[in-house]
Amino acid sequence: MQLVTIIWKLLNMTTHAEKRNLPYTPEQLFDLVAGVDEYPDFLPWCMSSNIYKRDGDNIFYANLTIGYKMVREKFGSKVTLKKPNEIHVEYLSGPMKYLSNKWKFIREEDGSCTIDFYVDFEFKNFVLQNLMGMFFNEIVRRMVSSFEDRARELYGENGVQAAASDEEDRGSSIASSHSPS
Repeated sequence: MQLVTIIWKLLNMTTHAEKRNLPYTPEQLFDLVAGVDEYPDFLPWCMSSNIYKRDGDNIFYANLTIGYKMVREKFGSKVTLKKPNEIHVEYLSGPMKYLSNKWKFIREEDGSCTIDFYVDFEFKNFVLQNLMGMFFNEIVRRMVSSFEDRARELYGENGVQAAASDEEDRGSSIASSHSPS
């Protein structure tokens, strides 16, 4: 019986870990991921999102409704922000047995950011778990692509260069406003 359970768990694993370097600053990507209220605008299958409580600047509680065709599930989570380096999502309520999700934003020497992304979850419902297991890799691929597309939309093809240009513009406008006329 133990072997069958182990094999079933391996076949239905809903764990994904990925590191990816992107031409954006950690601050840009942190803000994008922390912007839960904007998820329905760009994240596939996200039908609604709602931040319903804040504990200071670093913790908030949110509900997400995820759906596809006739299936809709709402889940609640606690989100802990460690700006600009890390976001941790703790599962509170909904259709899952558990959910663990962590984003790390690592600044590289060239100013770009390596995202270290991890998600692990299991549904309470056996049918949903099996369905998710069959399509899990495609779902994760689309979600990651959606975040990348949104970053490109907000920050351009190279957010590192855009951020550097913004800094230069702010520096020159400050210098010119303080120069004698």
